[in-house]
Amino acid sequence: MRVLYLLFIIPFLFISCNRKQDNSENHKYTNDLIKETSPYLLQHAHNPVDWKAWNKEALDKAKAENKLIIISVGYSACHWCHVMEEESFENEAIAKLMNDHFISIKVDREERPDIDQIYMNAVQLMTGKGGWPLNCIALPDGRPIFGGTYFTKEEWTKALTELYDLYKNNPEKATEYADKLVKGIQDSQLIAVNNDEVSFENLEIFTAVKSWQKDLDYKQGGLVGETKFPMPGTLSFLLRYGIQNNDKSIQKYVQTTLVKMADGGIYDAVGGGFARYSVDAKWHIPHFEKMLYDNAQLVSLYSDAYLVTKDELYKKTVLETLDFVERELMASNGAFYSSLDADSKNKENKLEEGAYYVWTQQELKSILKSDYSLFQKYYNINENGLWENQSYVLFKSQSNKDFAIRNKLTLKELSAKVKSWKQILLAARNERTRPHLDNKTLTSWNALMLKGYISAYKTFRTPHHKEIALKNADFIVANQLKKDGSLFHSYKDGKSSINGFSEDYAIVADAFIALYEITFDEKWLNEAKQLTDYMLRHFWDKKSNMFYFTSDTSANLIARKMEIADNVIPGSNSILAHNLFLLGHYYSNDLYAKTALKMLNNVKADALQSPAEYYNWLNLMLNYTDEYFEVALSGKGAISKMMQLQTYYLPNILIAGSTKESTIPILQNRFIDNETYIYVCVNNACKKPEKEVGIAVSKIKNSL
Repeated sequence: MRVLYLLFIIPFLFISCNRKQDNSENHKYTNDLIKETSPYLLQHAHNPVDWKAWNKEALDKAKAENKLIIISVGYSACHWCHVMEEESFENEAIAKLMNDHFISIKVDREERPDIDQIYMNAVQLMTGKGGWPLNCIALPDGRPIFGGTYFTKEEWTKALTELYDLYKNNPEKATEYADKLVKGIQDSQLIAVNNDEVSFENLEIFTAVKSWQKDLDYKQGGLVGETKFPMPGTLSFLLRYGIQNNDKSIQKYVQTTLVKMADGGIYDAVGGGFARYSVDAKWHIPHFEKMLYDNAQLVSLYSDAYLVTKDELYKKTVLETLDFVERELMASNGAFYSSLDADSKNKENKLEEGAYYVWTQQELKSILKSDYSLFQKYYNINENGLWENQSYVLFKSQSNKDFAIRNKLTLKELSAKVKSWKQILLAARNERTRPHLDNKTLTSWNALMLKGYISAYKTFRTPHHKEIALKNADFIVANQLKKDGSLFHSYKDGKSSINGFSEDYAIVADAFIALYEITFDEKWLNEAKQLTDYMLRHFWDKKSNMFYFTSDTSANLIARKMEIADNVIPGSNSILAHNLFLLGHYYSNDLYAKTALKMLNNVKADALQSPAEYYNWLNLMLNYTDEYFEVALSGKGAISKMMQLQTYYLPNILIAGSTKESTIPILQNRFIDNETYIYVCVNNACKKPEKEVGIAVSKIKNSL
């Protein structure tokens, strides 16, 4: 059948994307998306396609009119979504075909990851690939029969015509295929309960990492390949693994990756912050969009790495990235926005990828004047740095120390030069048209950035970072936490919307636990516990001990999925297992502790076989294969000693503390007037309490 054959021959591109802006006030067409708040949906509100948002009315209309549904999923920072819109969704002839014979629904994948998850799964089952834009054709009841990512207008027209003819003339075949596909969706990623005796061995992790190493690029960092994605969670696990196992090779690999990324064009040398990925193997040419979730996790990673190495490059990277976040991604109420597009308007007032970030030699000479000669050597304004249209993406290929020596400068002199260059170029760049801002606020991504600020504060002790962390946490509690203990997923223009998903609960609870560890304010630990308890009531599958992505109070889709594997953001189940492990220690809660253990045991085989896809599960496994310490600080000096303790890289501890009597089980009966003691314990078995942080740390480090 030609329609089904199309499923396998259409090119499917896994490419992160970007969207254009539409500032025109006079529109020939306006559809229902004009009522929405999502920046991505609003960008399609003036297409000739009669787009609907995903809602009961649109789904009921499809059933009432017995029409196939087009489900088109993308996001605001999506380049190929923009291309397909320009080629197909703004084409009046194609729009007529869609409007006459289909119900067309636009979905913002960042607002509705539950919908994206299901139809992405369908496309992957059909084609073996996935990406955005994601375009699925479904029966009137939502069951998919066809799908792919980017289509040319010819491919899209052909596919729609053949699918319409198929459903009109042979609906039984379409229904038969949908039945099989839905069963595949429902069966995929099912967790087989592992009833074997729980046993985690360090040798197993060692073997898994050994097999993984063939994919690691020891020269350029990242994974072997022609494109490079920062994978902060992966690097965080490998950093910990390398330290705990004294694996010098892994330690060097992590440091190489961190330096290459921070010096590369993927890092914005002028304004700070990281782009989503590089399109080359040397981290030089970025795909220019900037995502909140990448930058949040990279701040945490570089902060931790600084504790290990004391490398000033890491510190600079963290501080400049946070400056970027506050300047361009933070609202006055403490909320963080989602992303900046890759495209912006060039001198000809046309949208162009990277136009905001790249420079010509002529511009640089004009702006920097006598400093240009030194600048061009520092940032490779030469054949190595050349990109497109005679423009350059700034990147470094020497350390500051080496560059200073070769150019007969002191480090202090070079640092002053670089600081001056950045200020001058940032001022010049601010005169350009800025990339489009996706100004919706997502609860889960905000919690990642919240944790980034916490990590930076733990490492660098800048009071401002703690203030921002608390401001964002207060925003989440005030706006995204409902009275019944549930969370909203999205916030925009003063309105909270969309019921939270497992990722929201998991990441917020994780961030609140971390916030407790820098404040000793038990409010945050209790909030984390309450969110976890809500998940146990509404997301937990008692048979498998795993958690669904959607609550049992949410409207049912064609399948209820679980997010098990780790991606650029760790999967919600692995974060939840971590949370349960920690809360089990804090509250001496056997249910929490046993659930975490069972969850990890369920995925053990997959994690050991595919470590790159289960890195956060392996991170949790390290808590069981090596000693894991509960460090309780009790007394008036508890906060001071906590701050000393956090100057060390100690990935195998949790910290609890109080300056007074506490009802939290881990701290009960440990307060003594006029004394501050440090209790170092393993599974409630404690060593002799100490008064000096250094002695307590030596007890912990002896286990590494």
